[in-house]
Amino acid sequence: MKNLSKNIFTIILTFIVFSALVSLWEVTRSKPQEVSLSEVASLIKEERVEKIEVEGNRLNIELKDGEKIRSQKEAESGLSESLRNLGVESEKSQNLITIKDTSGSQFWISIFLPFILPFLLIAFFLWFLMKQAQKGNNQAMMFGSSRARMLVPTKDGKNRITFKDVAGAKEAKEELYEVVEFLKNPKKFRDLGARIPRGFLLLGPPGTGKTLMAKAVAGEANVPFFAISGSEFVEMFVGVGASRVRDLFKQAKKASPAIVFVDEIDAVGRHRGAGLGGGHDEREQTLNQILVEMDGFETNTNVIVIAATNRPDVLDPALLRPGRFDRRIMVDSPDIKEREAVLKVHAKNKPLAEEVDLKQVAQRTPGFSGADLNNLLNEAAILTARRGKKKIGNDEVREAIEKVILGPERRSHVLSKEEKRVTAYHEGGHALVSSMLSKADPVHKVSIVSRGHAAGYTMNLPDKDRQLKFRSYYLDQMAVLLAGYVTEEIVFGEMTTGASNDLERATSLARSLVTRFGMSELGPITFGKNEEMVFLGKELHEQKNYSEKVAEKIDEAVKAFIDEAYDRAKKVLTEKKDILEKIVAELLEKETLEKEEYDRIVGIKKESKKAKKEDEDGEVGDGGSKKEKKG
Repeated sequence: MKNLSKNIFTIILTFIVFSALVSLWEVTRSKPQEVSLSEVASLIKEERVEKIEVEGNRLNIELKDGEKIRSQKEAESGLSESLRNLGVESEKSQNLITIKDTSGSQFWISIFLPFILPFLLIAFFLWFLMKQAQKGNNQAMMFGSSRARMLVPTKDGKNRITFKDVAGAKEAKEELYEVVEFLKNPKKFRDLGARIPRGFLLLGPPGTGKTLMAKAVAGEANVPFFAISGSEFVEMFVGVGASRVRDLFKQAKKASPAIVFVDEIDAVGRHRGAGLGGGHDEREQTLNQILVEMDGFETNTNVIVIAATNRPDVLDPALLRPGRFDRRIMVDSPDIKEREAVLKVHAKNKPLAEEVDLKQVAQRTPGFSGADLNNLLNEAAILTARRGKKKIGNDEVREAIEKVILGPERRSHVLSKEEKRVTAYHEGGHALVSSMLSKADPVHKVSIVSRGHAAGYTMNLPDKDRQLKFRSYYLDQMAVLLAGYVTEEIVFGEMTTGASNDLERATSLARSLVTRFGMSELGPITFGKNEEMVFLGKELHEQKNYSEKVAEKIDEAVKAFIDEAYDRAKKVLTEKKDILEKIVAELLEKETLEKEEYDRIVGIKKESKKAKKEDEDGEVGDGGSKKEKKG
């Protein structure tokens, strides 16, 4: 809008200047001829004059042929008297003369305006240039000011986010409600000698709702909310970041009680001494200023700092000590009940069909964050609009889940008849082994339609969220990963490149069992330590803290896990080859099998439940008996 108004003003100014120049040119071009008073008298006698206009001492004369001329009369006498002295009869002159009344101001304006107008234009351009220069100076002076966005919750509640708008995260909301209580009634805490923590650090994976939680605190407390990203502090000029930190806290103190929210604080809060540039690094100076502002000499201020990060491991220890970020609140990915609540929040403005059960959607989305669930429903709504429907159905929701997990469906990627058959056997092998092993996740869908980089896929989803995973679960998982490879070997006598990712994941899982989880014959010990450079924030290499002899034993243990998984998968596929053929036949005909269809074809639903019940009653982890469980 500012640029538009400037452009309009420039156009109008240009038009005025152009019009003035054209008017001056026209006046100069059409300037009447000057004649003497005696010549005027001669024209009157010849009856060639149409009218005479008297304007002060000036005479504007119009002839009968349309020509215009000018003349001057004597200042001391009237025009009639002057013409009579020149031999013009009074009767002739009286009928021609009209007197134009002119005021003094108009007279002076007509004289001085042509001279003043150029000076006015020059003065205007000088003023415009000075204003632009002053604006540039102001921008330079404001370079070190804070870029924080201030949000003030409205009294009518519009655009105001509260804890009701944040589903799940019950423990995190309880911790943050203390902030609300303190901001609403600080005297209640001070009378008891309590000091509210100065800083709250929200930790958690991306998309779990850390920023939304901070907005909800501000909405509940109904106080000003200053939001800024950690990267907005740092500039190429030294000292700008520290200046912006000072200005931010200055604004917050003026508006106190207030909340300062710093998103992605790891951008400036990384461990000092690990960067390039030593103590004079701009990022480290910014961090030093944040440390001083949070717990410096001024401690009696009602400003609470809430920060969010998904990399707490790289933060400077001085930032995490008591007095600065006293509380560390974990905002983790939602469990099944919380996912259902999050889906209900995001489904408020979306027309869902009656057949859509959000509880089932929550079961199908383990590990999804709040942002993932929002994206899921948004993709389902887009698919519904694309298909011309009025309500979001089960088909759209299921397809949206697969799109978020695996990528868009690639119907145009047509496989040859032989490739399609190989893919059907590969995915059928994954699904069959998963169904026959008691600890493996149940099959929800099998498809040989390409999605993302995969020619086909088998969707295994757990019935419930697992916080702890047993060794037996990992062993079954490795067997499922190797099932596609084994199926190709049994049916075709050779393997394809389609199993490369499965082999990579199985090998990585087996190595983790040995080196990280202590679940191998080498005993309860971990091997190796992943080193990372704090400044870069990523893993560079593994520190080898074991000998070459132990490294050989680790490789042998990993190979043993892979061989065991291979044998288990091969045993299942050999014994149940008739069921595998049924699955493959259905896949080649329909291309996609949902859970209900797949369970009907395999016919092991009751057997699977029974096996799982026996395993829960009689085993703990891998190979634990009833007696061992009781003991």
